[in-house]
Amino acid sequence: MSTFLLEIVTPERKVYAEQVNMVSVKGTEGELGILPNHIPLVTPLRIAPITVKRTGSKDEVIAVNGGFMEVRKDKVVILAESAELPEQIDIDRAKAAKDRAEKRLADTKQDNVDFKRAEASLQRAVNRIGVSGK
Repeated sequence: MSTFLLEIVTPERKVYAEQVNMVSVKGTEGELGILPNHIPLVTPLRIAPITVKRTGSKDEVIAVNGGFMEVRKDKVVILAESAELPEQIDIDRAKAAKDRAEKRLADTKQDNVDFKRAEASLQRAVNRIGVSGK
């Protein structure tokens, strides 16, 4: 089975660089499955896990918090605001962030609550908790 190079890059570092058979992502317009020799495209990504399939290994799930995906003939580059492998996720920190975001969203009496930021924070925390598997 043919493969392509998948790179996941954040402003701080390269999180992932491996030859893969397929990657599934959630774009702003819906879910996409990318196979080798996919037509070139660029699309924005949602805060959601991505799934990576490689021959001879279990599916890998990576927490990606927004960004863009560029698909080329033999390479896919995901430029993410942040990204974490399951073993890198601090589950206690993610749960604390989820609780803080939920409290901010529940407190409708405060005029200074930035609901978009609180909602994005909640999505990131839920994404990280889901990917960590705990």
